[in-house]
Amino acid sequence: MTVSLIHADDHLVVIDKPAGMLSVPGRGDDKQDCAWRRVCESFPDALIVHRIDMATSGLLVLARGPAAQRRLSLAFARREVRKRYVAVVHGFITPWAGKIDLPLIADWPERPKQKVDLAAGKPSLTRYLCVGHDVAGHTSRVELEPVTGRSHQLRVHLLALGHAIVGDRLYGASDDMAPRLMLHACDLAFPHPHDGRLLVLHSATPF
Repeated sequence: MTVSLIHADDHLVVIDKPAGMLSVPGRGDDKQDCAWRRVCESFPDALIVHRIDMATSGLLVLARGPAAQRRLSLAFARREVRKRYVAVVHGFITPWAGKIDLPLIADWPERPKQKVDLAAGKPSLTRYLCVGHDVAGHTSRVELEPVTGRSHQLRVHLLALGHAIVGDRLYGASDDMAPRLMLHACDLAFPHPHDGRLLVLHSATPF
């Protein structure tokens, strides 16, 4: 698996993480290879700001140094970062546009799964736009904007809507034979940590 460099300057690095690669090291010797370590080979001062799921591909931001990490982390916390994903889901989504406003919480007996919990879950909001239906495959292509950033948010919200993401063997059907999770982080827009200018980045969807 290859990490592609999208943007680099004195304050941050943005890469295109391939599906199947961890964002950060996991537990165990076999889970030490990750996007952060790959970036550190060229940028030893790189620090994690956010993560995307191992099964998800797309844009990942790393800060260069603690000052940039603080500013970028604050931008994420303040929801100053606009994120857009593309997914292919099972079934035909209707209506074509809407929002999924369902609170999420860790499903402790089934870790690492998350679940909808109307009583104890944390507020979680996803906006979606269906951009096409594949009649032959009985799937929909959807653009997703996560307003909040909960773990597995897009995967659980789409499942709750009745349209699991194609290739999601954690939340979808166990016999789903798609070669990967059809979820890609394609667009990011956020204030640059040095001068505040808007940085807009794009990664072409590989499916």
